[in-house]
Amino acid sequence: MKTSFITLLSLTLLFAFSSCKKIEGPGGSSIITGKIHAEIHDGAGNLLAEYDIAKEDVYIIYGNESSAFDDKVKTSYDGTFKFDYLEKGNYQVFVYEKDPTIPSGKVVKILDVEITDKKSTIDLGTITINK
Repeated sequence: MKTSFITLLSLTLLFAFSSCKKIEGPGGSSIITGKIHAEIHDGAGNLLAEYDIAKEDVYIIYGNESSAFDDKVKTSYDGTFKFDYLEKGNYQVFVYEKDPTIPSGKVVKILDVEITDKKSTIDLGTITINK
């Protein structure tokens, strides 16, 4: 009786811990950061102005399974953004930029990111977009 109880308890604990595998998304201790920098060009392609853009939407997709975004943040006054409390795994960070050659006028700029360690910070650096 005691042996079967210990076996049952061991199997239950093994099942419980193996089913708790965390996937991409919130709940972890890692961070993805970056900065959005805007450039404005004239019709001939000459640079007219450039600046770090405030209040720009930056989106994140958890994993590689979806094309719909899971979360978004706005850049700070200096163009910086941060997605925090992330688990290990694959992510896609994206932002829209201006493209007058297509009907919608916008194109997506996507960066693939992989977090491999707990408590890590991935800095995407400066992402330059056309405005």
